[in-house]
Amino acid sequence: MRLILLVLLGLSLLGVVAVLLIGVVAMGRGGDFNRKYGNKLMRARVGLQALALILLAALFFTSPPN
Repeated sequence: MRLILLVLLGLSLLGVVAVLLIGVVAMGRGGDFNRKYGNKLMRARVGLQALALILLAALFFTSPPN
C-alpha cells in the first residue's frame, strides 16, 4: 500500500511540475495558446497539487508509528 501511495505521489508531483512549466512558458510567450489554455492549465495544477496533498496525508496516516 505504501509503495503504491509513494508512486502515485511521485507521479502527481511530476504532473504538477509539468503543468506549471507548460503554463509559465505559455504565459511568457502569450498568444492564442495562452488565451485558450492558460486558465485550464493553472486549474489543472491546483487539482494536481490537491491530489498530492491528499496522497501525502494518506502516507502520513498509514505509516506505522515509530
